[in-house]
Parts: sequence; structure tokens; C-alpha cells
Amino acid sequence: MSLAKNKSIINEFDKSAIEQYNPSAVDTFVSDHVINHAAKPGAPNGKDSFHHFLKALHGGLSNIKVTVLRQIAENDLVVTHKSFSGLHTGNLFGVPPTHNQISFEAIEIIRLENDKYVEHWVQSNMGTVLGTLNGH
Repeated sequence: MSLAKNKSIINEFDKSAIEQYNPSAVDTFVSDHVINHAAKPGAPNGKDSFHHFLKALHGGLSNIKVTVLRQIAENDLVVTHKSFSGLHTGNLFGVPPTHNQISFEAIEIIRLENDKYVEHWVQSNMGTVLGTLNGH
């Protein structure tokens, strides 16, 4: 297991799936048996949760950029502190478009097995950022 390779898998997913919105990247990088600990109760889990998030994210933001702020790998885990930015041009998780540039940060933990995501945890300030856009 190469720690550098594990980091590159995360970074390739961010570029192809998140920035370029290539849904087939989910099949490339995410195991059929993935557990998404960040999925809300009642929301899709597994691979579907990744498709659901990407569709919602790209429905609300244009020109998405993911920037790695810090990244640590150990054993089968990669922890990445990253920022997401984009132009808020559509409905983003219930918030109507403001046409403003927005950004939020996340700390994500990915457990990899056979070069694919098998577990996912994330904490982000996206809810706080969306609340400010919605006037709350």
C-alpha cells in the first residue's frame, strides 16, 4: 500500500468527479459496498449518496474548484482538509441562486480498499455558508 498512491486516488476523484462532474468517476473510485457515514438518515447511502451529492452540488454551483489545504495518509486512511468554491448559479440544497462566488471547507476521511473508497466521513461548514446565503 502506497500512501502517495492513496492520496492521488482522492485527488483524482476530486478532479474528475467533483470539478469535472464525471459521474462515471464514482464507479471508478467508489466501491459497490461503500459506507457513507456522512449520509443523512433517509437519504441515499452507498454509491448512490455520492451521485446524489454530485448532482446537487453541480445543480447549484458552476466552475467548481477543489483545493487541498492539508492531506495526511496513514495505513488505509486519507484525511483531507479541502475547500470547495464555485459560482452559485442554481438551487443549492434548497438555497436559490445568488450568483455570488461562494466557498466552504470540509475535512474528509476516506478509507480505501483495493484503490477504492470503502468508507467516507466528512465534516464541513457548508450548512453555515448556505445559511448565510439564505439570510439566516
